[in-house]
Amino acid sequence: MSFSDADLRAIDRVVELLWASRSLLFITGAGISADSGLPTYRGIGGLYDSGQTEEGMPIEELLSGPLMRRRPDLTWKYLAQVARAAQGATFNRGHAVIAEMERHFPRVWVLTQNIDGFHRQAGSRNLIEIHGDIHDLYCTRCDFRQTILSIDEVQIPPHCPTCGSIVRPDVVLFGELLPAEKVERLYAELERGFDLTFAIGTTAVFPYIAGPVSMAKQLGRPTVEINPGTSQVSRLVDVKLSLGAAAALDAIWNRYGPGRSPPPGAPSGGCA
Repeated sequence: MSFSDADLRAIDRVVELLWASRSLLFITGAGISADSGLPTYRGIGGLYDSGQTEEGMPIEELLSGPLMRRRPDLTWKYLAQVARAAQGATFNRGHAVIAEMERHFPRVWVLTQNIDGFHRQAGSRNLIEIHGDIHDLYCTRCDFRQTILSIDEVQIPPHCPTCGSIVRPDVVLFGELLPAEKVERLYAELERGFDLTFAIGTTAVFPYIAGPVSMAKQLGRPTVEINPGTSQVSRLVDVKLSLGAAAALDAIWNRYGPGRSPPPGAPSGGCA
């Protein structure tokens, strides 16, 4: 892929920041999985960027906890669309670079909104899947749990084989609380602080996604956004790369050259 001069200058600036860093936070949204063939939900090429659904209801209402309780058939209809969009896909170079950085730097964490499981498949271990994983199912009444590889393994909407109640994915729907243990982990890591924060492929409409970027800015810590569109944090970040995640992260990592000595004049920090 060819990059503009402005892109190359931004990539070089991110590399300089990496050399000065020992702890990294990656905040990722649907955009990082776009190079795996998955559409985003909103934004450029999004599944629901028109704001319209067949029922004429906002997607946020269809994918909500209250509607799951009242009309699980409708919520499952759109959950199945999301799941099928990921079917047969796997992680891409963007996920792989982040996992490689985790092995290279002393401390790297990923906060992801994605429910596709690609970060874990790529090898990331310091991972906060704040919205869960669409492949993990549980009964809304009894203790039945199941992990599936494909949505086609279940009838929509699925029912519990033990008690007959509705089964749902272990994900956070709109209008539901985030899992307390994941929130506690996030705030514990934010309390420790990060030298460099990335926002990648997310519109950052949720406060717990935009918040870490705002916090870093307030503390004078550098921030980077990789996103072909404009998000809620675009005006805050120090470096903006209007590129796809996989291409940008691959270029940054190749330019950084893990295992190499820092260039003359580079600030100290970086590699483990």
